[in-house]
Amino acid sequence: MFPIYDVIVVGAGHAGCEAAHAAARMGSKVLLCTMNMNTIAQMSCNPAMGGVAKGQIVREIDALGGMSGIVSDKSMIQFRMLNRSKGPAMWSPRSQNDRMKFAEEWRLALEQTPNVDFWQEMITGLVVKNGELKGVRTSIGLEIQAKSVVLTNGTFLNGLIHIGEKQFGGGRTGEAAAKGITEQLVELGFESGRMKTGTPPRVDGRSLDYTKMEVQYGDENPEKFSYSDSTTTLKEQRTCWITYTNKEVHSTLEEGFDRSPMFNGRIQGLGPRYCPSIEDKINRFAERDRHQIFVEPEGWNTVEMYINGFSTSLPEDVQYKAIRKIAGFENAKMFRPGYAIEYDFFPPTQLKLTLETQLMENLYFAGQINGTTGYEEAACQGLVAGINASLKAQEKDPFLLKRSDAYIGVLIDDLINKGTEEPYRMFTSRAEFRLLLRQDNADLRLTQKGFDIGLASDERLAKMNIKKEETAKLINDLKQKKFSPESVNEGLEKIGSSTIKEKISAEKLLKRPQIGLQILKTFNTEIDAYLSKYPTEVLEQAEIQIKYDSYIEKEQQMVDKLSNMENFKIPLKFDYIAIPALSAEGKQKLNKIRPETMGQASRISGVTPADLSIITVYLGR
Repeated sequence: MFPIYDVIVVGAGHAGCEAAHAAARMGSKVLLCTMNMNTIAQMSCNPAMGGVAKGQIVREIDALGGMSGIVSDKSMIQFRMLNRSKGPAMWSPRSQNDRMKFAEEWRLALEQTPNVDFWQEMITGLVVKNGELKGVRTSIGLEIQAKSVVLTNGTFLNGLIHIGEKQFGGGRTGEAAAKGITEQLVELGFESGRMKTGTPPRVDGRSLDYTKMEVQYGDENPEKFSYSDSTTTLKEQRTCWITYTNKEVHSTLEEGFDRSPMFNGRIQGLGPRYCPSIEDKINRFAERDRHQIFVEPEGWNTVEMYINGFSTSLPEDVQYKAIRKIAGFENAKMFRPGYAIEYDFFPPTQLKLTLETQLMENLYFAGQINGTTGYEEAACQGLVAGINASLKAQEKDPFLLKRSDAYIGVLIDDLINKGTEEPYRMFTSRAEFRLLLRQDNADLRLTQKGFDIGLASDERLAKMNIKKEETAKLINDLKQKKFSPESVNEGLEKIGSSTIKEKISAEKLLKRPQIGLQILKTFNTEIDAYLSKYPTEVLEQAEIQIKYDSYIEKEQQMVDKLSNMENFKIPLKFDYIAIPALSAEGKQKLNKIRPETMGQASRISGVTPADLSIITVYLGR
């Protein structure tokens, strides 16, 4: 009934979709298994993509040849570039999306990808014979063979939903939990744990009074995620709104604390630190009189509204009473209550940098099974797991991203070397080289890498090279172009910048904090005409590279210094226990995580500089 697949992907969320698409694009025969074909790429929580650091990840996925950026663009209803008032390392694209359109675009993309087959059924276990992975087993007892398996189970592994004192099994509201996989993996020697996440109630937008809320518009000139020409920017956008909780809301919520699964001990798993429930917020920040609430449309035409900032697992009657005391929500009708969900995860220190497990060859984990939270974090792991599963099936070298290559590299390195005891979320502060890892240059950093493994297309590579060449030409021309005092002093005075007494290059003027290329264009009609020939992305890239040249150079020098350690390989079967001089903690951590390079070993908590020196000596022998 089934052929032997190169890659079987279990789960069709954001991680599973990227894994299946990448592996198939690279020439592998792929089977995507899901319990429900109608919920492929479901936006289970907020109808949005991107945000701080997450937007950079979406751009990186796109630059490598993944689909999240394209799907986000095609389903976008609003776009905002966050942190524009800060430096370019902090600029982060974020979109509001049409939930139904997002899922539809992903499904269509997968159906139109050659080499992708689908199977709708619960996967209850792996087929393992003589210690080797042979495929998967379904709930009706079918065995489907494969060279590799990627598990992207999301919140479905023994998922348990909590609403007040009610609890019931499920991976999402209205959908069954997945049973069997955790138990088998534990029997095979894997360590598992429990985590928790939550979602807010959804309300009927027709029942809200928007005059009592602040309007949140999209950007006047919206951008997009994808570097490709297959998507376009928005011509119209939907608005969002902002409102606030108040003391009365907090008092009403507190009435249900005795029935809260968070406070009475029924929820054991740790939730995301940076996305707490509303009850957690008013408990931890009791001194605050109000908390911000974002009212976000679920799509172009639906009246369903997502109440961002009001995630809760309190009893539904308490949720209803409290939400109606928020400004603009006095007559709110609830479509469904918020809930918390507990699920199994596997500490990611059990993985290699390829996301293949250490215990079982050809088995890969991606997404929330690794302890992360967020669509973007899941999608990039799925992409890397799918790429590596495909390369392994084709007996090719693995694909690795370093911390200096991408936020994706930072995320994977963090997970494997540090592990996580709470749902991991990406922030710009986690990346020590964030000035190099900007959202505007993801294509320059990664498209060649995506092309080399057969994922990014010829057109993608050609477009990136044109951008690279035009940026270099523009920077060179701006260094050569000189301005006389009489041609620019009037303009400099207008913006409060020091006038000049002798000729100065356009490049040096651009290094002044008050001056950008758009300001420079107003100084001189000749430069205005010249700059107008270049696309916006080239102008932006040239300006950033000129303004931050010295800082970028310093970061690059640091990367170069550290690269020697990253290139110093450690054999995977290196016997740390046999080295008596290593510290006890060093032996334990090194033996568990099995670093592949000295650079990776240096980032493991508990491994000392002395341990590293000792390993270097032993490897030198």
